[in-house]
Amino acid sequence: MVKPAGALVGEVRALGAKNAVLKQMAACLLATGDHHLKNVPDITDVAVMGELLEALGCVVQRPRDDELLIAVPDCDQINPVAPAHLFEAMRSSIVVLGPLLARCGRVNMALPGGDDFGQRPINFHTDGLSSMGATFHNERHSIHATTGRSRLRAARITLEYPSHTATDNLLMACVLADGRSVIDNAAREPEVEDLGRQLVAMGARIEGLGTSRLTIDGVERLEPAVHEVVTDRVVAATYLASALITGGRVRVVDANPEHMEMLLRKVEAMGGVVDVTGPGIAVEGPTRLRACDVATLPYPGVATDYKPLITTMLSVADGVSVVTENLFVGRFRYVDELVRLGASITTEGHHAMVRGVERLVGTTVRATDIRAAAALILAGLVAEGETTVSGLEHVDRGYDDFVGHLARLGANIERLQ
Repeated sequence: MVKPAGALVGEVRALGAKNAVLKQMAACLLATGDHHLKNVPDITDVAVMGELLEALGCVVQRPRDDELLIAVPDCDQINPVAPAHLFEAMRSSIVVLGPLLARCGRVNMALPGGDDFGQRPINFHTDGLSSMGATFHNERHSIHATTGRSRLRAARITLEYPSHTATDNLLMACVLADGRSVIDNAAREPEVEDLGRQLVAMGARIEGLGTSRLTIDGVERLEPAVHEVVTDRVVAATYLASALITGGRVRVVDANPEHMEMLLRKVEAMGGVVDVTGPGIAVEGPTRLRACDVATLPYPGVATDYKPLITTMLSVADGVSVVTENLFVGRFRYVDELVRLGASITTEGHHAMVRGVERLVGTTVRATDIRAAAALILAGLVAEGETTVSGLEHVDRGYDDFVGHLARLGANIERLQ
C-alpha cells in the first residue's frame, strides 16, 4: 500500500544484477570445487537458482546476506535432471543448458518460464549448441540434449539477434569446447561482460568482452574463483526514477554511470539533473518532468527493462511522449494498470502515446512482471489517495527489500500481509 509523501531523498545501494548473478551461478557448474560470489542480492530468483543447482547436486550456502558459496561436485556426481517446477519458475533457468552440455555431455530439462511479456524463443540457444555438436530431442514441454561421448566442438556462431541470455549460454559452452569459437553479433550488456570476467578468473580464454564479437579458445579444465557481481543497473534506474517522479534527490552509491549513459541522457531530456561526480549516480527531479520520446534497443540503447519505469514517469510529465518497444511486443501489458490510476496512454503495436496528466489517482492495481510491479509502486508515490499494488511476488524476484529501501528514502509505503 502506497500513499504520496512528497520528495524522496537519500542514498541507497542497488546491489548485484539479477541478470548477471543467475548466469554466474550457472557458470559455477563448469568447475569442480568451491565458488564464491559477492554482492549477491537477496531475491527470489537467486533462491530458485540455488534450489536448481542443489537439485543438480551442488551445495549452495549464504554465509552473509550478500554472498554465496557454491560447492560443485565432480561431473559424475552431477545429476543433469532437476524438477520441472524449478526450470519453469524463471526464464534464466535455460542458462544451465550450456554449462551442463559442456561439462557433462547431457541435459534433461523442462522448458524455462519467467515473466509473461511476449514470446522469447530458445532457438538461438539450441541452434548455436547444435553447431557445436549437441543433439537435441525436444518434446512439447522439455529439452533433451546430448553430445555423445565427445566434447563440444568449437564453432563460429552468428546470432540473428544479440540475445543477452543466448550469448551467456553459448559463451559458457564455448569455454570448454575443443578449439577456437567465435560468437558474432553477441550481446554487449555489462552483465555479459561481467560473466566473461568471472569465466576468465576461472581460467577461460576469452577476447572481445564488451564488444559484439567474442573469441573463445576452449580449455580442458576450469577452476573455481571469487567474483563480485556487477551492480544492477535496472534496480539503480528504479531508485533514480523514484527521485525524478517525486521531485526529490536520490543517490545510488554503487551505480555505474558508464553502464547507463543512454538512460541518463533521457533523464536530462526529461528535466532531471544528473550528478556523477560523487560515488555512483545522483539525480534530482524537477517540479514536473518534461515529455520525451523513447525507443528501446539492445545495449547500449535504452533497455527494455527501463521502459515501464520511463512510461510511468512520462505519465505525469508535461506534454505528449511516444514510447516505442522494439524488443518484446507484449511489454505494454502494465499500461492498463497505469490507466486505472488515471494515466492517459494509448497503445498501437509497438508504440504507446503518453499524454502526461497533472496527477494520478490511487486505486487497486495488479503487477504482471518484475519491472511492471516496480513501476506501479512508483506511480503510487504520486497518486492521490491510496494505491494498493498486488502481485508483489514479482518485485521479490528482482528487488532486494524494495519496500524497505523506498521507506528509508521517505516513501509512505507499507507491505500488507
